[in-house]
Amino acid sequence: MGGSIFRKKKIENIIAEPEGQEHSLNRILTVKDLTFLGIAAVVGAGIFSTIGSAAYHGGPGVSLLFVITAVTCGFSALCYAEFASRVPVSGSAYTYSYVSFGEIVAWVIGWALILEYAIGNIVVAISWSGYFNNLLVHVFHIHLPDWLLVDPETAINAYNDAVKTLAGNTAGLTPEDLKNHRFAIEAYNAAPRIGNMPVFLNLPAFIITALITWLAYIGIKESKQSANFMVLFKIGVIIFIIVVGAFFVDTNNWTPFLPNRFEGVLKGVSAVFYAYIGFDAISTTAEECRNPQRDLPRSMIYSLVICTVLYIAVALILTGIENYASFKNVSDPLAFVFEKRAPWVEKIVSVSAVVATTSVLLVFQIGQPRIWMSMSRDGLLPKVFQKIHPRYKTPSFSTILTGVIVGLGALFLESGLVTDLTSIGTLFAFILVCGGLLVLPPVKKEPGKFKIPYINGRYIIPVLLALFVYLFRERAVTSFENIGNEGYQEVLFLLFLVIATLLTIKTVISRYSFIPVMGVLSCLYLLIEIPAISWLWFFVWMAIGLVIYFLYGYRNSNLSR
Repeated sequence: MGGSIFRKKKIENIIAEPEGQEHSLNRILTVKDLTFLGIAAVVGAGIFSTIGSAAYHGGPGVSLLFVITAVTCGFSALCYAEFASRVPVSGSAYTYSYVSFGEIVAWVIGWALILEYAIGNIVVAISWSGYFNNLLVHVFHIHLPDWLLVDPETAINAYNDAVKTLAGNTAGLTPEDLKNHRFAIEAYNAAPRIGNMPVFLNLPAFIITALITWLAYIGIKESKQSANFMVLFKIGVIIFIIVVGAFFVDTNNWTPFLPNRFEGVLKGVSAVFYAYIGFDAISTTAEECRNPQRDLPRSMIYSLVICTVLYIAVALILTGIENYASFKNVSDPLAFVFEKRAPWVEKIVSVSAVVATTSVLLVFQIGQPRIWMSMSRDGLLPKVFQKIHPRYKTPSFSTILTGVIVGLGALFLESGLVTDLTSIGTLFAFILVCGGLLVLPPVKKEPGKFKIPYINGRYIIPVLLALFVYLFRERAVTSFENIGNEGYQEVLFLLFLVIATLLTIKTVISRYSFIPVMGVLSCLYLLIEIPAISWLWFFVWMAIGLVIYFLYGYRNSNLSR
């Protein structure tokens, strides 16, 4: 049992598998299409929504967070790029882990990717609904019934909170707070009922999921044309916002640059990193690329660089127009800063936000079915998941099932923990991809293939670890002295120090390459900054996945025969 669950696949066998399928995917994607898909996935809710929360905690210094995240993702992107060149098939980190670590690790990361894409898309669909309703109200002056725009839990919690607040002392509440509480009560009372239970559902989120699923189902050509158009539109709008916003910047708002020190900047890790997982989605389309070994690496790097520049510019513009403290509880920061200064820009932002989140939804709806398809090919999921439509050349059943899961989730669920859960799944995948290159036998550089340049980490990594320990010495000492009384967050910090030390020793002994090692360490550090409650739900999800693996995947795996 112990040896068999770590059985590995050979790269030559993986590459040959798609050729033996009854129907193959349609190879039409170029480097431009792949880059646009990456931008489509990265430039979405992060730049139109969560950047406000990150700015509130980090101040103008939140721009540094985008640099840190981009560098972190850059290490991972380079590792993804080499894997994509060596293993040019669908499956992303799942397939790469199957080659590097074996079946059980591949299953775990595949299960984590399912969480990443499914729950991530539920968040995006819910965000889209909010932007769409904002567009209807402020641009077209159309008001949908409130019970069609929100999930049950959010509506009921808002009602209970409003009743409790208004029943007490309201002297400290602003007129806006009073208005919002009364609105929550009116919406609750006006909702239709089944028995005594009020009915709430997020219908726009469900409808857009259904439409995007249909687009992903009918073909990659139609999907890429739609994505390319949406990317060009939203990049144009973002550049326009940066130019117009520059005229309203007050440089005094950039002082202090780090109002809550570096710890405040890191509080936005989950919100920011959630936006940076686009190049993972690119790798799932490997079997639809004309030249995956050349174009996948280029597109990953191009999309990462372009998106990072856009995010940094927007962060500086936002914190230059408004003081960072103004972004508390602001869900639409771009519209917020122009609301009083240039209301006409706010309307453009509303349209662009709808387009941006639509493109994110499309790319993720393309990615998840291809993960399932790869797992099914390996026998870890039933064969129906690998079925390819003879006409549309897409994984038909997997695409429909993805739409059903995301659509129902967007219809009834709230988006509370899911951003953190998505970030855990993504970072987990990045760590295994970077670590996978350390255990794979090295290969020589071949024409037309991407290979990470070897930089000996034997001396650099120990120096960087020593610098890290020095900078965080107070936290390390405090965590160690109070190890019995500390919260889970500090326990995770100490665990990171132990793993980082062991990996550094191994790097010195084995002369590991600098880039993969830094990819592992940087992603591992970002993981420990995610709240412990999200980790609890992540482990619950992993436990469910392992049960499914041992009940079905272990016995039906192709490698078990």
